[in-house]
Amino acid sequence: MAPKTKIINGLVFQADGSFSESIVYLYHDRILSECEYTALDAQEYTFDARGDYVIPGLTDIHFHGCMGADCCDGTYESFRTIAEYELRQGITSITPATMTMPEETLLAICQTAKNFQCENGADFCGLYMEGPFISTEKKGAQNAQYIRTADSAMLSRLQHISGNKIRTVVVAPETEGALDFIKKNAGEINISLAHTTADYDTAKKALSCGASELTHLYNAMPPFSHRAPGPIGAAADHETCMVELICDGVHIHPSAVRTTFKIFGDDRIILISDSMRATGMENGTYDLGGQTVHVTGNLAVLEDGTLAGSVTNLMDCVRTAVKKMGIPLASAIKCAATNPARAIGLSGDYGTLEPGKYANIVLLDQDLEIRRIWHRGRLL
Repeated sequence: MAPKTKIINGLVFQADGSFSESIVYLYHDRILSECEYTALDAQEYTFDARGDYVIPGLTDIHFHGCMGADCCDGTYESFRTIAEYELRQGITSITPATMTMPEETLLAICQTAKNFQCENGADFCGLYMEGPFISTEKKGAQNAQYIRTADSAMLSRLQHISGNKIRTVVVAPETEGALDFIKKNAGEINISLAHTTADYDTAKKALSCGASELTHLYNAMPPFSHRAPGPIGAAADHETCMVELICDGVHIHPSAVRTTFKIFGDDRIILISDSMRATGMENGTYDLGGQTVHVTGNLAVLEDGTLAGSVTNLMDCVRTAVKKMGIPLASAIKCAATNPARAIGLSGDYGTLEPGKYANIVLLDQDLEIRRIWHRGRLL
């Protein structure tokens, strides 16, 4: 019989978004209550986490790749490279993102995603479909050649091939047929507004139709202003809308990050990395969705200077948010673990250290460096 494990003396992240000294009990792949743990007749292993933060593994719902691999490669090998790297960073569950590409390419990606599993990698929880239902004017690093109007039939084909693995799809609500697309699909999938020129009224209508999120807030959308609040204002006014933030120190100024937390609160913010294949690699030239990207330090740009995703993983985004932007650690963890799992309907298994959840646990020291990782109860 496998041993049962308890983690003692650590500062444990609580379901209410705070830290307190308590004990985490686990057995096999799940977290247990104290009563369940005590009733188990099994050898016991105790891990002393004195001085450490005990947090749930992070969930990155929107990123493209790392270590030279990209979701759009559509291969088992690339998916495995991505999953293994993410797990080593304490990111224990993932939904990698596609790009604006031909349907044939997206179908191939979905086919790979259908049965993908990686024992030594982060839990593969599905796909994030960024494009092709977006605005040409706000395409950002997306390929304009493959942009098309929102198409429920196409989404259905992709979802069928993937085995219902698509968790999120983005759409520009001002484009032809977008509002009908949102109404038709909102009950089945997380719909995020993205790469859009929508004004306040259009975005508000899209949210009332069932959209529930804004993709990489501030980026590839009209800015917030006092006369034209745009989609940012609409999201702020819609009490259940969640917003993604890239806290890599490049995409958003620290002051804007702090202001966003004041406006939305840590219940409605999802930290994402939006990382591309150069993450974890040296400076150089890479590609994103078939377009050339130049990487220097933590800056990735297209030939014309357009930002092309980030080269910072989600755990490093958490460190940046806390150490350089003044965001409380408890809030950052809530936004990088709890909220993303909730946004894509996975809060029953991920996001907190409550009994019944998967035993995906990360120990951070006082400098927020990783000390230990448990993945589904297995100590790495």
